[in-house]
Amino acid sequence: MTSTSDPAPREKLAPRTRLGVGAVVVLVLLAFAVTIGIGMLRGATGAEVVEPVSTAASSPRVPAEAGLYVHVAGAVRETGLYRLDAGDRVADAIARAGGFADDAARDGVNLARQVADGEQIVVPVIGAEVAGAPSGGSASDALIDLNTATPEQLDTLPRVGPAMADRIIEWRETNGRFTSVDDLQSVPGIGDKMLAALRDLVRV
Repeated sequence: MTSTSDPAPREKLAPRTRLGVGAVVVLVLLAFAVTIGIGMLRGATGAEVVEPVSTAASSPRVPAEAGLYVHVAGAVRETGLYRLDAGDRVADAIARAGGFADDAARDGVNLARQVADGEQIVVPVIGAEVAGAPSGGSASDALIDLNTATPEQLDTLPRVGPAMADRIIEWRETNGRFTSVDDLQSVPGIGDKMLAALRDLVRV
């Protein structure tokens, strides 16, 4: 009795079990397909977002070349603040300002001198040199500014070589601006005789 009654329920349950397993497999496959689809969408969206980010990251490279700025004043066509490249000379600054004005004393400036960042170039008017204005004559323009001069400009001074030029700039960076020409005595290696030789060639 027991052996004949057992097979009947097993035969009835087997199809239902197969159907249940099949449904589970289908659900797993659907879930896997949905997961892959979401991943592809996220990947596509991420690719679109990366492009503008990389473009924006490259844009700050454009103004990286800072250059230097000088104020051109006096007898030029267009006075104002101009951006120049490192190594440019007074002639380049005046060209950026539109050139000499008609009443400019063209011999009043050294066109071959290299400009320094932050300096003011004043082109005197004809006759202004005779007046001897302390802030804008040709003599003042020819002086080297201790607060803006480059090592190359300082090296042109008498008794100032590359090593001394570096000391002057190092003192300026450590202590701030020179407030007077006499501050040069605080630079190691500059004594009374050297200061006397430089006094009429530099300004602050």
